[in-house]
Amino acid sequence: MKSTSIDIPVHDIAPLLEINEYSLVWFAVFAIGGLVVSYGVRKKMRLNKNTKEVNKRQQHYERLIHIDVTDPKKAAYSITKEASFFARDNESMQGAYRTLFEHLEQYKYIQKAKDIDEEGLVLYEAYCQMIVV
Repeated sequence: MKSTSIDIPVHDIAPLLEINEYSLVWFAVFAIGGLVVSYGVRKKMRLNKNTKEVNKRQQHYERLIHIDVTDPKKAAYSITKEASFFARDNESMQGAYRTLFEHLEQYKYIQKAKDIDEEGLVLYEAYCQMIVV
């Protein structure tokens, strides 16, 4: 059998090209970008948390100063509940809270309590004035 193919040189194949590898560079760019974005998100969350804390203090303060003292039993419970939020601020607030708490204790466990006396109201107003919002 005779071969009918002729050896023709192929000229349409391009020579080998050098391919530059940039995957390490792209990894570094995305890693730095991710760190910058995560830093921004954490900073925003921290600012948001501080704002919520301030709003929470303001809400507790508003509820504390607007307690209706005409019902002494309910007022004693409400004052001690709302005032306990501010008692952890510093030692002088803790002392004032303890004094207020001990004075209002007598109104909590009586079936029909009489109105809160003048000393109790003065302690309550003084405690409200000590709070820094």
